[in-house]
Amino acid sequence: MLEIENLHARVEGEGREILKGLDLEIWPGEVHAIMGPNGAGKSTLGNVIAGKDGYEITDGTVRFKEQDLLEMEPEERAAAGIFLAFQYPVEVPGVATMTFLKTALNAQRAARGEDALSTPAFMKLVKEAAEKLSISPEMLRRPINVGFSGGEKKRNEIMQMALLQPTLAVLDETDSGLDIDALRVVADGVNALRSPERSFLIITHYQRLLDYIKPDHVHVLAHGKIVRSGGPELALELEAKGYAEFLEVA
Repeated sequence: MLEIENLHARVEGEGREILKGLDLEIWPGEVHAIMGPNGAGKSTLGNVIAGKDGYEITDGTVRFKEQDLLEMEPEERAAAGIFLAFQYPVEVPGVATMTFLKTALNAQRAARGEDALSTPAFMKLVKEAAEKLSISPEMLRRPINVGFSGGEKKRNEIMQMALLQPTLAVLDETDSGLDIDALRVVADGVNALRSPERSFLIITHYQRLLDYIKPDHVHVLAHGKIVRSGGPELALELEAKGYAEFLEVA
């Protein structure tokens, strides 16, 4: 699904590298968790995969389903099946949530050569997804994320993912700012989308999200590269011991 080799990246215009030779391989159906301290490069990795502006790749390769991901525009990556749930979803005043969702979904369908959804069919999909994530009709009538709480913004992101049906979903600290009830709702939404054809890359500081979304692999990212990989038990070890020993060897 995703193959990253020797990836080096920095913010455009800055000399300091953030990613310093990162290697990662994700197969279809797998859930990978990336954990690490602040400043390790976790969000940079997600942004580089999604194609966010402002980053310069100085070395390495990233291949997604046998395609050179770094040669693709962000909208091409999205159409190919990549989805990024932001750590801090932004408010977009003046753009209705329903208009945004329908435009995004039909753009994806067009990219796959499929017909646009009719309004009744679209409304049915949104209603089903919203109910599962405790998103009220009133929230859907607002502009994107305007007036939403932190938990509502994160649930809205997961609803977008449920509608778009990506093949690789990158969740950048989706658990930040969530109380336990919102965390369970978001986790249930993610777990409902797990399938042999869909992979997840979950970026998080804390093990608590992984109590609800069980990863196949856990990686420690420190100083711009992966310094250790393991199974779900590694997340428990990190929760108990912290990152100090990994910062020393990175």
